Amino acid sequence: MTFLIFIGLSLLCVFMLATQKDHPESLYIADRSLSPVFNGFALAGEQISIAVLIAIPGAITLFGYDGFSAAIDSFISIAVLLLLSQKIRNSGLYTLGGLFSMRASGPAPRIAATLVTLTITIPILLIQLRAAGIITALLIGMSTDEAQVICTILMGCLVTCFAVVADLRGTSFLQVVKVPITLVTLAVITLLALKKFDWDPGTLLAAAVDKSVSPDEFLSPGLWPYASLGSLNTFGDHMVLILGTAVMPHLLLRISASSTGRSARRSMSIAAGLVGAFFLLLITTGFAAAAVVGSRRIGAADPIGQSSLIWLSSAVLSDDSGIRTSLITVVACVSFLAVLTTVTSVTFAAAVSFAHDVFAQSTHSHAAEVRFLRLAVFILCAGGLSLSAATHNYPVEFLITFSTSIAASCIFPALICSFFWRRFNSRGLLWSVYGGLILCITLTIFSPAVSGTNYALWPEANFDWYPFQSPGLISVPAAFILGWLGSKRPQRDTGNDFRSIQYRITTGNEFGPGAAD
Repeated sequence: MTFLIFIGLSLLCVFMLATQKDHPESLYIADRSLSPVFNGFALAGEQISIAVLIAIPGAITLFGYDGFSAAIDSFISIAVLLLLSQKIRNSGLYTLGGLFSMRASGPAPRIAATLVTLTITIPILLIQLRAAGIITALLIGMSTDEAQVICTILMGCLVTCFAVVADLRGTSFLQVVKVPITLVTLAVITLLALKKFDWDPGTLLAAAVDKSVSPDEFLSPGLWPYASLGSLNTFGDHMVLILGTAVMPHLLLRISASSTGRSARRSMSIAAGLVGAFFLLLITTGFAAAAVVGSRRIGAADPIGQSSLIWLSSAVLSDDSGIRTSLITVVACVSFLAVLTTVTSVTFAAAVSFAHDVFAQSTHSHAAEVRFLRLAVFILCAGGLSLSAATHNYPVEFLITFSTSIAASCIFPALICSFFWRRFNSRGLLWSVYGGLILCITLTIFSPAVSGTNYALWPEANFDWYPFQSPGLISVPAAFILGWLGSKRPQRDTGNDFRSIQYRITTGNEFGPGAAD
């Protein structure tokens, strides 16, 4: 009952906080009025997705060091975004299409940006909604496939209702609320786990090693299923996770809500501290789950470990404790907030890209653009929910790597070249973006994640001629090379003057005929 009341209050908050204005910038970036502290908490909230909340502890519980390294990569991505945040905000642009258009004129860059955004968004929606269904089914004690599909559909419908009416300001409020609730909940679970080992972290870690699936290898690289593909595969995984997570479209939109470039940088600094605390607690709960419950026990019930946080929440207190029920209820509320905010943020950013970069270019009506935005949000949520339910019995976790690879290959090289290379032009941008996109899709299809291995989408098929899980090992450097090749021959129309762009992204002020969004 408490969980249902919390869901109702969350939805009520969104309806109350949603702006009634029809001006797109009020919806998209809250008129750039968010304070550094408020937006810093919201940026930290963007990192607390349901996939991260359940995947990182699960990976650490089952795979030890390899799961720990994934958590470190996710934190390092904040440092990458910190380096770019002030330039992104100073540009005055808030969609990926706008950023691409800094160095290229015409509709082609905006169309490319929208295509990339949708390619990133749909797999993330699928994974997030699937994870929401699994975790909800576990929380209510029904772990069958049918129950998980039903929970996925119900949660998806709730989130869709939220996303259709939400704007950046309303979503920001829930992101801010989510951060302290999540940190306090994880801290309580960690302290209760430490209490079982007389407050000695060393004893807890030793117990985690003893109860792991492979005590001799638990604190060393190699337990992760894809580790058998070699060190180059591991390097590629680290690279795409760091670079791709840093430049996700919904994070770029969030940074643009800051009032100035300095405010954006300060917000990122605040977010870095909060996210560091979050990942520290996640790492601890992962090892605690292995120590208290045991990797073997969790792995036997859940081969990918997504239920480890729930198992730990149930095991740190006695079965007849009323506090135990309250703790599990709070975990359920945190999980719902993570689903609600993540799906809404990702979907909203994709819909903004579609509405602003494509639809708005053919109409001057703000009201029509907002109506199209709402329709796009509904279509994306409905499509993601349908795909999530349809693929429930398939191992589609590799799609997270696919999405981050697309971001690392199509967005990161384009932004770096746009900000720092004078000769970069429209042809170079399109070659880089479309080349990275085509390579990511092609290499993923022919990778061990899709066929030829026990953990593949189709394990009985065998067309995995590309030997690595992540396409980023090839596609990221190839995107830079393609951008260079495309820009070697000067174009008559090279977009906006590089000197004015450099001045604008450095100072936040216009110098000459700057680009307009």
